[in-house]
Amino acid sequence: MRKTAVYALGGNALQSPTGASQQSAEVLARVMSDVIDLLEMDWSVVITHGNGPQVGHLLALDTSHSQTLDAWVAATQGMIGHELSMHLQAILERRRRPERTAVVLTHVEVDREDDAFHWPTKPVGPVLDAETVMSVDWNIAETVHGPRRVVASPMPLRILELDVIRHLVNLRAVVFCGGGGGIPTSRIGEHQQGMPAVIDKDHFSSLLASDLQADALIISTETDAIYRSFGTPEAEALRSIDVKVAEAMDEDGEFPKGSMGPKVKALCNYVVKSGDGKAVLCSPGHVLEALRGEQGTTITT
Repeated sequence: MRKTAVYALGGNALQSPTGASQQSAEVLARVMSDVIDLLEMDWSVVITHGNGPQVGHLLALDTSHSQTLDAWVAATQGMIGHELSMHLQAILERRRRPERTAVVLTHVEVDREDDAFHWPTKPVGPVLDAETVMSVDWNIAETVHGPRRVVASPMPLRILELDVIRHLVNLRAVVFCGGGGGIPTSRIGEHQQGMPAVIDKDHFSSLLASDLQADALIISTETDAIYRSFGTPEAEALRSIDVKVAEAMDEDGEFPKGSMGPKVKALCNYVVKSGDGKAVLCSPGHVLEALRGEQGTTITT
């Protein structure tokens, strides 16, 4: 049987928040190289992606606040999935490969009683002016850049389109799904309804990899490895680290909550659930070396 990899791609690789479009294009080219390398090694590939810059841009344009947050997550899933799939499909056709791409609008069930809904902390959208702060009925927090809307970031419980994704993988499609962590929903009465929240993309990817019984979870990020004492003169790249050590480092504050922390937790959760799956963090363009243990960081049990 073919092995399956869930490849998690950050939203900043698709659209740099600094506007450095050339850099984003170069990163995306390395991502596509990773995907082709995996396919040529006879892996099936499921790609998840972030959407932070894109949702922020759309929220900034929506000055009348006409759409709900879950609708914007859905919109960016479609936009980004379309662009990525068209790009990869062109490469597959040039190389005369048999695979085709598929984009799945993905809904994820969350618990309405999740503590995250009582203490929203995830900043979304632009910095707000004083008039907006006074007129909207949002949770707003002061950030280093100014006041911003904050929303809940609950843990994902169930991927509603899981069987569809699994069937597409069996058909040898390269599947793009779970954009922005998925569209958060909760069952209210007899129906699922969208929730004003943002699910962490890495936690979604970990759940997806576990539920698909994938052979690898690969988190592709601008940082080339997990570091001890990151940002200091004593910084040390860790090629391999076991779950207990990673969890202890996290408790000691080694991994910032808004960046590396969720990635390490997602990899740990996956490797514990899978038992023998490969949990890898690396920078784009180095996936094969990372799977061999020569680049990035592998988390082990």
